[in-house]
Amino acid sequence: MSEVKGYLSLVLHAHLPFVRHPDYEDFLEERWLYEAITETYIPLIEHFEQLHRDGINYKLTMSLSPSLISMLTDSLLQERYIKYINNLIELASKEITRTKDYEQINQTAKIYLNKFQCAKEIFVNKYNRNLVNAFKKFQDLGYLDIITCGATHGYLPLMKEYPEAVRAQIEFAIDNHKQHLGEAPAGIWLPECAYYPGLDKILELYEIRFFILDTHGILYATPRPKYGVFAPIYTPSGVAAFGRDRKSAKQVWSAQKGYPGDYNYREYYRDIGFDLPLDYIKSYISDEKIRTNTGIKYYKITGDNCELQDKEPYDYKIAREKAANHAEDFIFNRIKQIEDLSNLMDREPLILAPYDAELFGHWWYEGPDFLNFLIKKITNEQEVIELISPIEYLKMYPKNQVCQPPMCSWGANGYNDVWLDSSNDWIYRHLHQAVEKMVELATDYINPNKLTKRALNQAARELLLAQSSDWAFIMKTGTMVEYAIKRTKAHIHRFFNIYNQLKLKEIDEEWLSELEKKDNIFSNINYQVYSKHYTSK
Repeated sequence: MSEVKGYLSLVLHAHLPFVRHPDYEDFLEERWLYEAITETYIPLIEHFEQLHRDGINYKLTMSLSPSLISMLTDSLLQERYIKYINNLIELASKEITRTKDYEQINQTAKIYLNKFQCAKEIFVNKYNRNLVNAFKKFQDLGYLDIITCGATHGYLPLMKEYPEAVRAQIEFAIDNHKQHLGEAPAGIWLPECAYYPGLDKILELYEIRFFILDTHGILYATPRPKYGVFAPIYTPSGVAAFGRDRKSAKQVWSAQKGYPGDYNYREYYRDIGFDLPLDYIKSYISDEKIRTNTGIKYYKITGDNCELQDKEPYDYKIAREKAANHAEDFIFNRIKQIEDLSNLMDREPLILAPYDAELFGHWWYEGPDFLNFLIKKITNEQEVIELISPIEYLKMYPKNQVCQPPMCSWGANGYNDVWLDSSNDWIYRHLHQAVEKMVELATDYINPNKLTKRALNQAARELLLAQSSDWAFIMKTGTMVEYAIKRTKAHIHRFFNIYNQLKLKEIDEEWLSELEKKDNIFSNINYQVYSKHYTSK
């Protein structure tokens, strides 16, 4: 029997910004959640179920962001998802009839219908609409280590002058995690993997044991880490930092050179929401006049620089075989890495492979199959590598080098460029002023009456929602810019409206009640976390 020579830690980051619009019957951006449920979260859960039934003893780490948990446990969004999946089931049924003369496309339509029906069965009947409980099940079975993230995915390096704001992002996240997952998280996925020196002190106060950085965050630490990214380091406060392995990242992330770009995989950008006549499709898209993706896509990538209209029909059977081959290739490359590293290190090396969860299934349709094959093959077909979680590796090797990582992120160019440039820099003077006002309110109001306390808590919610790094990211990437600007401005305006009402002692209770129903994230929020005199739990 071969001896284990090293370890692989797969980490999936599941996050979406908090999007909930009860004033509208159907809101386009709410579909971000519904698509992720259908294409990523439920397929992952299905594979976790199958691995459990097959007796595969695996270990993955997954972060569930508090904003995502809040949406997945929201009764309005749960009800709307059922409407969404029922629409897809109806559309897929129509597609089977429409495509009966096109054998390959018809076969794919049947696959979609089965997929949507299974998604509804899992969502409604198996987990009673609450997918957080599904992930908790696999946590309790010992397969998943679930970690947290910033409360609303706020970009922490640009809050470093306001420790109260950073503290709030961490404490509200931990409270949310305990509420829904039954235990405190051992680790945190820092929003955008963004770190600044001193952040570890706040993490240590909340008993966070580890976080994850991009490759350069470890390699440029002081002193330079002896083992590079293949073992954790301890920050000066004693919190461990794990670094991303660049080779395994490139193989999975890169749409050009990585697995997702294989010509046999499904083409993301060709969807019947754009291909078919509007009269046929309008009942199944968000706005009858605006075409949107439906999730039903019949074509494969086909080739480099292949125009959308020239794409060839997709064959799921062939694509699934490719996913199995790519899983084998991934393992082959990791074994080679581990064998090379084991000759250079006096401990078993760790390869950390962190990814956005939504890559698997939503962007890379075959991604969940790839993960499933990968886990099975690592468990059953080789003995050089074992799957492990970061916290397990720390228990195995509790002594690690102490280094200070620099300010860093996993965004383009590795620092703050994405979240602070000419497309979005205007937001920060408003966000910083709002933080200053929130600290003022929390420090001044020690024992408020019930109505005042409600207003203070809602002010904290509005500030948190305005701080989401997703808005600055969207402004930079130019995708849904108008929506990101509207959301940022709306939350800032609501915050200052509450602030002014509190200062004037003229709280509009009817308006406040409507706001509490609309922006209802974090029901147990405690505004006093922002006080200068607050002591963490």
